[in-house]
Amino acid sequence: MAKKPGPAGQPRRSFIEQARRAQIVEAATEVVARVGYTNTSLARIAEHADISKSVITYHFSGKDELLRLVATQFFERAWQHMETQIVARDTAAGQVEAWIGSQLEFFHEHRTEFLAMSEIVTNHREPDGSHAFAREVAEEVDGLAEILARGQRDQEFRSFDTRRVATIILRAADGVLGSWAMDETVDLPQQTAALLDFIDHAIRREHS
Repeated sequence: MAKKPGPAGQPRRSFIEQARRAQIVEAATEVVARVGYTNTSLARIAEHADISKSVITYHFSGKDELLRLVATQFFERAWQHMETQIVARDTAAGQVEAWIGSQLEFFHEHRTEFLAMSEIVTNHREPDGSHAFAREVAEEVDGLAEILARGQRDQEFRSFDTRRVATIILRAADGVLGSWAMDETVDLPQQTAALLDFIDHAIRREHS
């Protein structure tokens, strides 16, 4: 019996298929977080999930599709968490604080998923060798730069190149996360508070 079409004409997956795919994604996340991107294989994921490799290849075309899904699903969940807090703020300064603060908060609460996502984003490549998630990274910079530009228009922030500063802010957050990724004993909430204070002092307009 043919499956009923889902969104965009795609077959609608049964509950059992969705549950199996979720199990495989979870196993892949845990394997990448534990052994790293390079050492992750479908065989290793299958062993971790206690299933055969053929079960994975039935649901996914290969490692590329599976690991992309691990990263993109985490992106989506993180953004849902962040967006609620960002839109709740009335000022650009508040939105910058909510963006960075809620992002690091979500990552802190989901360490395994964060480690897997970070490994995939850093190492995954397109067939031509380019970074697979370059578009997502650029969209993140553009989104934060838009908030910074509004802060300048509202005279909350001093004059600077908004896209360059957005990149610096996001890479600073990456640096804090990198320290925490290497050493779980790093107090990420405390580091986040210090980072937010630093960002606020760096971008605020001085009032006479």
